[in-house]
Amino acid sequence: MEFIIQLAIIVSIFAILGISLNLVVGYTGLLSVGHAAFYGIGAYTSAILLADYGVNFFIGLLTGLLLATIIGFLIGLILSKFKDDYFTLVSVGFNVIIFTIFVNWTDVTHGQLGIPGISKPKIIDFVFYSSSRYLFFTLVILGIIYLAAKYITSTSFGRVLKAIREDEEAIKVFGYNVHYYKLTIFVISAGMASVAGSLYASYITFIDPGTFRVFESIVILAIIILGGLANTKGAVLGAILLVIIPELLRFVGFPSSITGQMRQLTYGIILIFLMLYRPQGLMGEYKL
Repeated sequence: MEFIIQLAIIVSIFAILGISLNLVVGYTGLLSVGHAAFYGIGAYTSAILLADYGVNFFIGLLTGLLLATIIGFLIGLILSKFKDDYFTLVSVGFNVIIFTIFVNWTDVTHGQLGIPGISKPKIIDFVFYSSSRYLFFTLVILGIIYLAAKYITSTSFGRVLKAIREDEEAIKVFGYNVHYYKLTIFVISAGMASVAGSLYASYITFIDPGTFRVFESIVILAIIILGGLANTKGAVLGAILLVIIPELLRFVGFPSSITGQMRQLTYGIILIFLMLYRPQGLMGEYKL
């Protein structure tokens, strides 16, 4: 039972990541492959504040959210001027830069040694210490993120995002500021991803740079491709499947030394299969 609860927590965190990236990729049509950078910004900000300064989890979460949105705004100013392949390349470069900072700014991030001793969330004297409590807490946050995403995509703002995805030049003719919409949704997405990072850091109680490589961005992208682009429910479904399917390898009998490689191989096979036979994903409304 404990294993299932732990798996559900990881699924919830990845569902938040999937929902946040889907706003950019699925609804706006911008292929971002740097989302792990904002995930890492949230995780490291919370980890540093909680482990090194002993602040409350919620202060760490809000600080990470603020920092991620500021950085998201700055990088978004650059990214909003690009589209298609150029947008993708710049987003990858951004992820590499952030990862390099995590590795080399050792005075703050502790480099490859990582940051241990990250505390759990606490409300007054109630600590979300057990896995069951933390699952409840994570599901509440996921619910808030899910409802926020559903609201955004159901408004006129969301409809403009879809119009940009379908024909950016046509929407410009009607007087819409395309850069504003791209930048706004990118910042919102960055903030949501940082929340997932804060949840992850506090749950694992230890982080290191390896979790936030470009490969992690590809995994997040695979979640929304699997579940379905431009479908919030699909992002949740994708997270469930992409977390659970590799875990089944535990029961196949592969040596522990190659389990990690087998997981990466599994992700690759899933992506190739979907691109060939179901490019819009299981519940998607849009094809890359």
